[in-house]
Amino acid sequence: MVGGKRGLGARGEVSTTENVNVPRSFIVKQGHVGASLTQLVRDMRKVMEPNTAARLKERSTNKLKDFLVMAPLLKVSHLLAFSLAKTAPTLRIARLPQGPTFSFRIERYSLAKDVLNASRHPKQSPQAFQYPPLLVLSSFPTGPNAPQHLSLVLKCFQSLFPPLTPKTIPLSTARRVVLVSWNAENQTIDIRHYLITVKTSGVTRRVRRILEPKAGSGGKIPDLSREKDIADYVLKAAGGEDGYETASTSAASDADPEEYAVKLASDYVGRNNRKGDKRAVKLDEIGPRMELRLVKIVEGPPGKEGGVLFHEFVKKSPKEVAALRKEAAERARLRKQRREEQERNIARKQNAAEGNDDEDEGTDTGEARVDEDEDDENWNADEDVSEGEEQDQAMSEDDVSESEEETEKAAPPRKRVKTGNATKPKGAIRLRK
Repeated sequence: MVGGKRGLGARGEVSTTENVNVPRSFIVKQGHVGASLTQLVRDMRKVMEPNTAARLKERSTNKLKDFLVMAPLLKVSHLLAFSLAKTAPTLRIARLPQGPTFSFRIERYSLAKDVLNASRHPKQSPQAFQYPPLLVLSSFPTGPNAPQHLSLVLKCFQSLFPPLTPKTIPLSTARRVVLVSWNAENQTIDIRHYLITVKTSGVTRRVRRILEPKAGSGGKIPDLSREKDIADYVLKAAGGEDGYETASTSAASDADPEEYAVKLASDYVGRNNRKGDKRAVKLDEIGPRMELRLVKIVEGPPGKEGGVLFHEFVKKSPKEVAALRKEAAERARLRKQRREEQERNIARKQNAAEGNDDEDEGTDTGEARVDEDEDDENWNADEDVSEGEEQDQAMSEDDVSESEEETEKAAPPRKRVKTGNATKPKGAIRLRK
């Protein structure tokens, strides 16, 4: 752990990471998007693991501003918001806290479960999501003549994933690949997600079954009951044809070509993947897929947008661009002015509240002093009253009884007023000792 803080983990918390500057992200949906787009949000959280809130619980009352307020506290650097427009689903990628914000239209997408169902041999590895994926950027134009908006998109996707150095990264942590490629013909961006698998190179499928039995087989011995010799099982031609496989047919069918084989620089996950062994590297797609079209790039985060840096459908002249920049600067100035005024008002009210507290303390002290003086005066009066009470108590019992009888004769009879079932005496109630 770094500094006792957590990064964004699988439960919407912060995951343990050694680098404080690792990009972290919120992936949320805006409004009612439907079941398919909701599942796409979950799939994208799997892609961005472990540096994202994979189990972030959203409420229907949550707004985009709520996530923007919480992002600095959790050191979140990116916000990915999916929404459903009238024409097509949209994706906004915002760099926090200063921007810019990229708006994409999702032309087509496939969920992870659809990709796995369409695969002939689907493969999954939950342990692979413990490490961030490798980012591969393909076919993006570079150089001085490259379009400015594509350079910004390139930097946007680069900043989404932690930077990796091939010479220092542990080989066992390279488990997944995210491919972001530019389609110049359709002017779209294709996103793919792959799982890295390695297998023995230069052997046929039957030999690989002997050397690398499946995890669920328990290392069982191959069934040779239908074979006359071990050579029939190992060298038998594929497809049930008669004869044996040659080097050329083996390389063309089951075995992997030599140009795809690499030597492992260190030990890798899996059985018998030792340092220096020759292995064939294969990418198995695990989804999701997305085809994005860039629509707009604006300065600033959502809610504080500035000037428009790029728009796919609306073109502005240099004068109009300058006017828009001036308006954006004026809005920023007014926003700053209102913030400063609000801070001054808060400080003034706090100072006034502190002054009132001081006055209240002084008033309470004066009242306490007056009460003390009054208590001294009342103390002497109480002594006089107590002396009179002692004289009253010296009266005889006969005098008290006679006074009570005279009072009863002089008092008029009391009338009772009916209130429901009960009766209530009219006038004062006298209590006798």
